[in-house]
Amino acid sequence: MSLLLIVAFPFLGALLPGLMNSAGRQACAGVTFMVSLLAFVGLMSHIPAVFAGEVITARFDWLPHLGLNFTLMLDALGFFFAFLILGIGMLIIAYARFYLAREDNMGEFFTYLLLFQGAMVGIVLSDNILLLLIFWELTSLSSFLLIGYWKHLPEGRQGARMALVVTGMGGMSMIGGMLILGQIVGSYDLSVILQNRDLIQADPLYVPALLLILMGCFTKSAQFPFHFWLPHAMAAPTPVSAYLHSATMVKAGIFLMARMWPVLSGTPEWVMIVTTAGLITMVLGALIALFKHDLKALLAFSTVSHLGLITMLLGTGTAFGAMAAVFHILNHATFKCALFMVAGIVDHETHTRDIRRLGGLRYLMPITFVIATLAALSMAGIPLLNGFLSKEMMLEETLHTTLYGTPWLVPVLATVGSLLSAAYCFRLIGHTFLGPKRDDYPSPPHDPGSGMWLPPAILVVLVVAIGVAPFLAEPFIKLVTSAVLGDAAALPEAHLKIWHGLGTPLYMSIVAVVGGLVVMALFTPLLRAWDAAPRPEAKDIFDRIIGASVALARAAIQPLHDGAFTRYGAIMALTVLAAGYYAWATGTSTPPTRAVQMPGAVPIIGWLMLVAAAVGMVLLHRNRLLSLILIAIVGLMVSIGFVFLSAPDLAMTQITVEVVTIILLLLALNFLPNRTPIESSVLRRTRDGIIALAGGVGAMGLSYFFLLREAVATPISEFHLANSYKGGGGSNVVNVILVDFRGFDTYGEVIVLGIAALLIYALTETLLSSPVRARLLNRKPDQPRSGDMHPTMMVVLTRVIMPVALMVGFYIFLRGHNEPGGGFIAGLVVSIAVVMQYMASGYNWASARQRYPYHGIIGSGVLIAGLTGIGSWFVSKPFLTSDFGYVRIPPFHKFELATAALFDLGVFLGVVGAVMLSLESFSRLARRAHMTESEHAMDIDPSRDDQPPEATAASDAGKEV
Repeated sequence: MSLLLIVAFPFLGALLPGLMNSAGRQACAGVTFMVSLLAFVGLMSHIPAVFAGEVITARFDWLPHLGLNFTLMLDALGFFFAFLILGIGMLIIAYARFYLAREDNMGEFFTYLLLFQGAMVGIVLSDNILLLLIFWELTSLSSFLLIGYWKHLPEGRQGARMALVVTGMGGMSMIGGMLILGQIVGSYDLSVILQNRDLIQADPLYVPALLLILMGCFTKSAQFPFHFWLPHAMAAPTPVSAYLHSATMVKAGIFLMARMWPVLSGTPEWVMIVTTAGLITMVLGALIALFKHDLKALLAFSTVSHLGLITMLLGTGTAFGAMAAVFHILNHATFKCALFMVAGIVDHETHTRDIRRLGGLRYLMPITFVIATLAALSMAGIPLLNGFLSKEMMLEETLHTTLYGTPWLVPVLATVGSLLSAAYCFRLIGHTFLGPKRDDYPSPPHDPGSGMWLPPAILVVLVVAIGVAPFLAEPFIKLVTSAVLGDAAALPEAHLKIWHGLGTPLYMSIVAVVGGLVVMALFTPLLRAWDAAPRPEAKDIFDRIIGASVALARAAIQPLHDGAFTRYGAIMALTVLAAGYYAWATGTSTPPTRAVQMPGAVPIIGWLMLVAAAVGMVLLHRNRLLSLILIAIVGLMVSIGFVFLSAPDLAMTQITVEVVTIILLLLALNFLPNRTPIESSVLRRTRDGIIALAGGVGAMGLSYFFLLREAVATPISEFHLANSYKGGGGSNVVNVILVDFRGFDTYGEVIVLGIAALLIYALTETLLSSPVRARLLNRKPDQPRSGDMHPTMMVVLTRVIMPVALMVGFYIFLRGHNEPGGGFIAGLVVSIAVVMQYMASGYNWASARQRYPYHGIIGSGVLIAGLTGIGSWFVSKPFLTSDFGYVRIPPFHKFELATAALFDLGVFLGVVGAVMLSLESFSRLARRAHMTESEHAMDIDPSRDDQPPEATAASDAGKEV
């Protein structure tokens, strides 16, 4: 199966749980399980190639000029993590089916879970660091949704926000580090970066890149000092916690350190930073876990500790340390996922996770007791279980690690961490399951159905199998380790065995286990000492930092960002003027190379009219209707200027835009007072006038300077003129630029136009459902209205013009690629024709004959334009690359067909839909404001009471007859 499909399956499948939600819990969970199973089967299809040492790749050029390509790579390391993500993911889905309550929205939960799963698979299979960064941020967003799934819990919402802030901050940092690596190597492909170890480590930017990348890894994997967010994520449902802690999210940082190990490790900076952070996290996490009373909190801090253990092993920079890290990643995933599921079972059955209210559960929940005991003993490092093997390898590695010039520091701290780890594992077993039965459980406990205990039982079988027969896992562990090292020849001469003889690591392990038992014997006085000891709370520190940051931001922003648009405009204009003056004062200028051309009488008259309208607008702007008329004059004069300067496309666009906007603005003014109140003082208006004059003088001087000089470089227009026809198939350069060379800009503009229309519609809905509606209903017009709402002459004229306008719009659309025109202008022409029908015959009459919803017209336009752009991908071309050819259909002559016509059709539909939806919104306001109109054109409705007397008499006479 293609790697693209393996990554895509969870994202595509995320659409299904919501659709299947109404079919029942079983159907919803079943379809989710099948999606993960398909991706898992696709991954398993590559087992022969992976075990043969091959690297499977899939490449799809996206934005090659920016180095952003959809490039995937499956080697042993990626396979290992994808196996954990998808394999454990299926167990989590099965477990969640029975764990979630009936009132929980299962479709929503599984949608979030599949999005998260897809993002994680994307991380481990990415071969492009920019693509990896996209998936990296998707994990932060999707985990935010999962952690905050129980929205009614304040701690769930806070935990989700905390996780997003911390991991998002680290993600931003990591973006900088990855971009530095890409610049050093000259490529953003991981497969290329991993081959340039010497180049990267010799570069002066190696240390900044290392620090930035490790910031992202440490925040994601909850390493000190960012360890505090992970336990607060425990407010999520237990299936989420089990998934986050075992195979996903926190393992993302571990994966990235392992992936970047060939190029970043081995330096003093790497060893010092990574090993130190791992050691501190290992010991601190274990110490805090020991004194937690909440089962999930205890397990959460134990995850922090074990992640620190893995980080420390990767930090040593040795091949044996990498092998031990890989082995412990596998072991930790098995026993930790099982333990979280057990915690969920206990909570589900007893309705509490407080260890102080538990005990004696081995009699009441024997199956759960066996599963929990085996998993916890593995985490404690007891022989014949898989945790013992990797912990022994960790202790062996610490004996050969020197930190800060002290050879005993790492072994001692590692032993202390192992001792505390054993102690909290013994506490978990003893205080939860051992001891006498109690009669005050919040709910009578018993073992759940197999749907809840079977998934952790499967994992515990692996715990025992690997612990008893480690040689079964050895080939795979060595294969993954070789992928981490980047060189199979560097594999250490080591074997996974239960017995390595009597040695220092075994003695250290015995000390840890015995010490853990001693700590448990002294737990009560130790707990009193822990509760009495003053210590900083990471959450309180985080909250204070966030609060201080918000206060500082408000103090800096509020004086400037106070909602005064005049202030914003003044600041922006002054900044531009200052930058322009600085450039002029410090730069050099060449003498003019062109002579000033004397304009004729017509341009001078047009310029004077333009200036007069602009000045009149400034002086008379308080009269809204007059201002609108003056704006229309300015637009008309600009259109005439385009015609004079031989720019017919721009002139046609300007004129049609002016007509449409003036009509819409007139409708909007219908709901506003005729005059604008005075809101600015004389001093402020004087200030604004001076700034405006300075800006105008600056713009005029800049234009004057450039118009009198030849361009220093070859103007871009020469490229467009030379390539318009042979590249885009059109001789109308303006249209080819819009639909091909800069089609992405046009596509974005159509989307923005549609969004603006939708916002107008939404604002209308808000107005009609808010207290403002009453003001609309009670508003009286400023002037008496005409008795003839739909003049006959206008109605007849618009009916005649309608087909002609449609034909003109169709003609302009077809000729746009080679003559002035195109989809945008055609859309405006057709919009004007339709608007005229509304104006002449009324909204009710026109809307009754409109068969297609304007929302759908906008959406279809954006969809057609987007699909046209995507079509270029299928021929390995960048997005929105157009193609053309010539065909002949008898009896017609040969003519050109271009894919740009489809893109132009999308633009056309987007423009028509946006204009008409805006018109509809204003019309709905008018109708709700009791601005009644006839539902019959030309006021010939015989049922109206406001007909002329002669019409009423004639009607009565007809009735008498």
